[in-house]
Amino acid sequence: MSTTQQFCTFFLKDFFFGVEVQTIQEVIRYQEMTSVPLAPAEVFGLINLRGQIVTAIDLRTRLGLAPREGDRLPTNIIVRTADGAVSLLVDEIGDVVDLDAGLYEQPPETLDRSARELVTGVYKLEEHLLLILDVAAATTVVPPQRESAA
Repeated sequence: MSTTQQFCTFFLKDFFFGVEVQTIQEVIRYQEMTSVPLAPAEVFGLINLRGQIVTAIDLRTRLGLAPREGDRLPTNIIVRTADGAVSLLVDEIGDVVDLDAGLYEQPPETLDRSARELVTGVYKLEEHLLLILDVAAATTVVPPQRESAA
């Protein structure tokens, strides 16, 4: 008897990602952001989520993809991490899918290095390759190195 897992899916450019449903707090439309001076490039800003300040990570920047075109606004996927809630900015939300855990595979060698660092594995679906996002890796940002005053 095999077990199934549920994933909330989303799109980033040509990539199709999934996040385990139990890590998701909520999905909300784009919110006004407050920029964070001197923050890493992938930190798009901060949002006020019913009184809770949440860091918004732009997954396009995190993956080294080109910025969104035109006036397309991203969608916020609020995920729960060990450090609290974090918003992942994505292009478009997909469906919730149930997948047989036995179909899980390691990421292919052909996957771009920046994507491989954020993916734990894949599921081969009829229309897409579903990349399972490592939420801990995706939400870990390294502060930029500052030049020391000499």
